[in-house]
Amino acid sequence: MEALNSNEQRELQTRMERKQIKDFMTMYSRLVQNCFDSCINDFTSKTLASREEGCVMRCVDKHQKAYERVGLRFQEQNAALMQSGQMPGR
Repeated sequence: MEALNSNEQRELQTRMERKQIKDFMTMYSRLVQNCFDSCINDFTSKTLASREEGCVMRCVDKHQKAYERVGLRFQEQNAALMQSGQMPGR
């Protein structure tokens, strides 16, 4: 990024932020759709049945833990690559 002038750096930063937001929203939408499809099956009431609510809570918790674990593994791999000097793109 040092080879870019300040305007190019700002533009790159803005694009990266937009991509992160888009990726987060995509992930969130998939989580909602997955848990809805897995847990909600009674449309005769405006409110969730207790079993549906419990299912949704477990589903969200499961996905959240999975995302955290993937993020930690990614950080570990990234740190190992940086220590060994084998960062991609160099």
